[in-house]
Amino acid sequence: MSVEVKTVGEVKIILVPKRFDAYTASSVEAELTRLINEGARKIICDFGETEYLASAGLRVLITASKSLNRAGGKLLLCSVKPYVQEVFEISGLNKIFKMYGSADAALQELK
Repeated sequence: MSVEVKTVGEVKIILVPKRFDAYTASSVEAELTRLINEGARKIICDFGETEYLASAGLRVLITASKSLNRAGGKLLLCSVKPYVQEVFEISGLNKIFKMYGSADAALQELK
């Protein structure tokens, strides 16, 4: 499975799949790792199409966030739907990840 990535200036926007679970997590993780290894320091994960988030997806986000933090970068999330937001709240990760209503709002934060 390929993960779509958009570039806006120096920001990379990853379009998170409809189901971010054990089946898709490795593809998203590979793409995030590639981007970070190639020097990306500002990454937005766009959850606009995501309807399901499992623990495998959360692990990928935590790992990428730690890598970016060590490199002086940022990982932001946007367009998180209510039922996916609930997973972040139950796990307590809503206190760790900055979330924005839209990709544009997240882009403004990274300027």
